[in-house]
Amino acid sequence: MQKEKIQQAIEILKELKIDMWLTFVRETEATKDPCLDLILGANCTWQSAFIITAKGEKIALVGSLDREKIRNTGLYADLRVYVSDFSKQFREIIQALNPRNIAVNYSVNDYMADGLTHGMYLLLQEYLSELPQPVEILSSERLVAALRGRKTAAELALIGQAIDITEKIYAQIGIFIKPGVTEKAVANYILRLVKEFGVEPAWEVDTCPAVFTGPMSAGAHANPTERLIEGGHVINIDFGVKCQGYCSDIQRTWYILKPGEDTAPAEVSRGFKVLREAIEKAVAYIKPGRRGYEIDARAREHIVAAGYPEYPHGLGHQVGRSTHDGAGMLGPRWERYGETTNLPLEVGQVYTIEPRLPIEGYGVATVEDILVVTPTGYKWLSHPQTELYLIRG
Repeated sequence: MQKEKIQQAIEILKELKIDMWLTFVRETEATKDPCLDLILGANCTWQSAFIITAKGEKIALVGSLDREKIRNTGLYADLRVYVSDFSKQFREIIQALNPRNIAVNYSVNDYMADGLTHGMYLLLQEYLSELPQPVEILSSERLVAALRGRKTAAELALIGQAIDITEKIYAQIGIFIKPGVTEKAVANYILRLVKEFGVEPAWEVDTCPAVFTGPMSAGAHANPTERLIEGGHVINIDFGVKCQGYCSDIQRTWYILKPGEDTAPAEVSRGFKVLREAIEKAVAYIKPGRRGYEIDARAREHIVAAGYPEYPHGLGHQVGRSTHDGAGMLGPRWERYGETTNLPLEVGQVYTIEPRLPIEGYGVATVEDILVVTPTGYKWLSHPQTELYLIRG
């Protein structure tokens, strides 16, 4: 996978007219640059430089004790080693390559392109200041956004595997849920299934899965509790798995029928209907080149026009090696999102679509499904929930 992404990075460097991409790290088990998963897939101890150029050079400069580990990746044929003095060899490499500009991993907008620590940035400035020729330092955020966002066929296949397992687990959850069971018991059941499938939760186990039942639940980003599932509750689960390094992130909503009920109350059915309509309006507008805030606005405006409060988050985020895969997102132009919602959609990007709305007296309804941007629009990678699931007592 890393070989594919490195080759992709070379093409993106050419496209962006950037001469060199430098990933500069140390002690990555403690402080990991997110880009390492894309271009290396291993940890480094001493100061290490991974250089990819628009001309196709792939150079690694690492400490002597990391040599064999990096060699075994087979990713950097030009592997250079130091024992005591990193800066001398590093400057020699840069001077020989003579780049006009170098992209490094800092960003004010994208956390996935912000792996260079401030201390390492200061070191880099010191090393480069001693070169005989000046070099321009750029943020790698445009490069990293394209590299993470433009999923290869192999990446899409791995995301598809994670989605498939998640949907199989959800099918069993619907059988397990019943009145009298706690949020925590549902979560523990899901985690047993995760283990049986031989995968791992897509994010920290404390909140993956997240289970919320009834009107008094937290509704998002909180641990499952001892709260009991009861008739008349709307129950929502947020859950995904990581499979061979790639993630899923899917949410589903059920209504627990009270004794004597055959269908959900009108207000619950209406809430779910508005939610589905919002999703349909948003995805109908998806097309390469359109901006994330434009997609979000179609769902947000529909929910507000129907009399519900606007959801306090973006409509969707990218998914890949992480459930929140950085760069462009579908969301409003709020300060907290920086420029990420103003970025144009690109073919190959994988997004969640996840509006939500509260149904007073019942709970929170939300559906989260996953799609990929195609040349003409989008394609669902998951099987969208189109009807409210009902559980009998």
